[in-house]
Amino acid sequence: MISIRIQQLTKRFGTVTALHGLDLEIRPGELFFLLGPSGCGKTTLLRSLAGFYIPEEGTIHFGEEDVTRLAPHKRNTGMMFQSYALWPHMTVAQNVAFGLEERKVAKDEIKRRVAEALESVRMGQYAERRPNQLSGGQQQRVALARALVIRPRCLLLDEPLSNLDARLRLEMRAEIRRVCKEFKLTTIYVTHDQKEALSVSDRMAILDRGKILQVGSPREVYRRPSCKVVADFIGETDFIPGKVVSAAAGRAVVETEVGRFEGVLGDGAAAPAAGAAVTLSVRPECWVLSREAPQGNFVRGRIGAAIYLGELAQYELRSGALNLKILELNPRFIEQAERGDVFARAEPDDVVVLTE
Repeated sequence: MISIRIQQLTKRFGTVTALHGLDLEIRPGELFFLLGPSGCGKTTLLRSLAGFYIPEEGTIHFGEEDVTRLAPHKRNTGMMFQSYALWPHMTVAQNVAFGLEERKVAKDEIKRRVAEALESVRMGQYAERRPNQLSGGQQQRVALARALVIRPRCLLLDEPLSNLDARLRLEMRAEIRRVCKEFKLTTIYVTHDQKEALSVSDRMAILDRGKILQVGSPREVYRRPSCKVVADFIGETDFIPGKVVSAAAGRAVVETEVGRFEGVLGDGAAAPAAGAAVTLSVRPECWVLSREAPQGNFVRGRIGAAIYLGELAQYELRSGALNLKILELNPRFIEQAERGDVFARAEPDDVVVLTE
């Protein structure tokens, strides 16, 4: 296992700066996700780690080795592409063996390692088939075996599940995590799928316009987004504009058009002054509905729409010009949802105060 350290990494394409002085450290054996909207720089960063792009500034270290300007084939990374990139005229075994043959590994060793790699992804019985005889999920497993067979120092995955249907994506998420942990591989995984990142990663970095906005565990990023862009990108949230009444020790009291709220600062280092404009972020599942006015941290309004979804119900709560989305697990409120005013309350720890 190796750590990966990125320092002040800058990459430009002509007049466009794709990466702006990034600093990032990935721990040994970590399954680390790069997440963000299209054009945010995540694939550029991954390709810089692979050696396909050489940065104008900054350094990349694999462990103690500076690989910033090392050729891709000398970095010993395993790469999985979105398209799988399997040779159609080769069998599964030949596809997996290709990287070893290029490295002049002995034939007996190639045969043994290919068999091991295919068994590790549960594809041993398909060794003599060609890619067009496999399902999308099976092709993905072959691509994973091909990346693993060279025994890479780290594994780089570029949106590997985007071509699979929903059921196969769920299956392959668990499979990729199992294999990476079993092989103790430091893995960097690019995706724009938030559910994929939340369910599989150890930690993640959220990128936007070539900058890293936040790094943390799935729970940290979801529960405590550091800014409005992160809160909006990861999951769903209700935004309520307001002004700071007071702030201290990582918490703040905020006055909004629908009432006064106490919450936690998304950026713990921020110290907004009284009167500063902020935005409250509350996840839809954090609201609790009631008929009676609760003690603080609530919105009063009327249900505009109610959708029953079996295990949960989705409501639209209208309060003045504000429309909130509310989710109720194991719904019981829906039968009386249209009967006059209702109250929606959020615990202070579920109200995140965003300063930008």
